[in-house]
Amino acid sequence: MSTEKTLHARSESKCELCASTDHLAVYEIPPESDASADQCVLICDTCREQIENPEKVDVNHWRCLNDSMWSQVPAVQVMAWRMLSRLSTEAWSQDLLDMLYLDDDTLAWAKATGEGQSDEDSVKHLDSNGAVLEAGDTVTLIKDLNVKGANFTAKRGTAVRGISLVADNPEHIEGRVNGQQIVILTKFVKKSA
Repeated sequence: MSTEKTLHARSESKCELCASTDHLAVYEIPPESDASADQCVLICDTCREQIENPEKVDVNHWRCLNDSMWSQVPAVQVMAWRMLSRLSTEAWSQDLLDMLYLDDDTLAWAKATGEGQSDEDSVKHLDSNGAVLEAGDTVTLIKDLNVKGANFTAKRGTAVRGISLVADNPEHIEGRVNGQQIVILTKFVKKSA
């Protein structure tokens, strides 16, 4: 039996992600696929278009993953995990991702394309205006800050040059004020031009 026939039988001729019955085709799951039914899913044109072109994603279309993520087919689980990871800024998507359980091998397969990871492992440091902060930037304090343990107040308007980012906490940066290396909350700084 061909891969396509096997997938039609497995999915009852419905998109394995959104259950559409229109314009179905075999989709080989990247990065490596041997084109077997175990490494492919049957999906519609709408799902394929949005998977292959992230800028065209219609967030509400993917609410269908609420049902398909429970599939017993590892290939479907992988695609559900990847799309939920891509949409993880949406509260509903993050909730589904938190509920989704994949065994170790399936999770490794899902992560094989780097989906769900962005620069600096998805930790973005944003200043009080929402500008992205990067290591080495200069920031200005927007509020007087009492520095615990150093017995001084960092005054509003103080420039902090050459900041470093706290890797696992997007709300913290480090910088030198009055000769002291201190941790500063990102909500109390603005990036200098």
